[in-house]
Amino acid sequence: MRSLALAEELGARGAELVFVCDSHTVPWADEQIRRRGIQVEPAVRSPQEHLDLFARLRLDAVVFDSYDLDAEVFTAVRKSGLPTLAIVDGDLRGAEADVFVDQNLGAELDRPLLPEASTRLAGLDYVLLRNEILQLRAAAPPQPREHGVPKVFAFFGGTDAFGAGPHVVRALAMSGVPFEGLVVAPDDDLADAIRTVALAPGQHVEVIGPTSELAKAVVASDLVLSASGTSTWELLCLGATAGLVCVVDNQVMGYERTVATGAAIDVGVLSDLKVDPSAAAAVLRRLLLDPVERARVAAVGWKLVDGQGRSRVADAFLQLIS
Repeated sequence: MRSLALAEELGARGAELVFVCDSHTVPWADEQIRRRGIQVEPAVRSPQEHLDLFARLRLDAVVFDSYDLDAEVFTAVRKSGLPTLAIVDGDLRGAEADVFVDQNLGAELDRPLLPEASTRLAGLDYVLLRNEILQLRAAAPPQPREHGVPKVFAFFGGTDAFGAGPHVVRALAMSGVPFEGLVVAPDDDLADAIRTVALAPGQHVEVIGPTSELAKAVVASDLVLSASGTSTWELLCLGATAGLVCVVDNQVMGYERTVATGAAIDVGVLSDLKVDPSAAAAVLRRLLLDPVERARVAAVGWKLVDGQGRSRVADAFLQLIS
């Protein structure tokens, strides 16, 4: 999604775009790319495969965004003379690039050792957000909304790979507070597990599959529960009251930093929720009952992410190319 956001900005400035990825394995992501008319090439792995592909495509520059590629790929492509930008999260993992972008909260405070002649754009000033997020961003900080039963939206990435959905719904149910829930379940097993959670009186949960209307669901909700990942910055930009769940180790740093700002609520670590959801239930109960607190949290996040990050990154990248 962050690469797609940068692609939208570059495309608006006249660039021709191609994605090299295995998006077909996540159909909703593949649809997001293709509906924008962007060409997709199958993923390749080795340094030479990348060099051959990029030569065939006659590229002028490359953006890398991958946790899987070997550092040798980055090095080989940069040495070939192609301008390169790499989107990273903290550790550079030995990668080389002309420009590194680390859009995480507090990243500007870190001082990683950079390759020779590289520059680094770091912090929330460089968050990459898609058009659909920017178009729905409110012009002013959120205000308390009191309209009866609070609406809760929950999603945990394109696949919910760690099965967070049922455990978070169980914590919501344990809160005992009435709510209207909309939960994304990417597969039938997760959907069935969510539907079997025993709800208290006044609580209702609707389960849906992956959707391209996430942003609209976010702004229509009083509380949004999500994994602590790159989608967090979308929630903050939209002025959502974000309750974060840390579902995997590589989210810990961003999770802790975000919660510390007061821009999001610490719902808990997934491994703990699986054992005992009572602590999370207490946190959710407080949020569901207090619209003023929900608005306060949302306003902090809205001020942290201004939505102009992709323009700043595109400026730096196009200057590198020129």
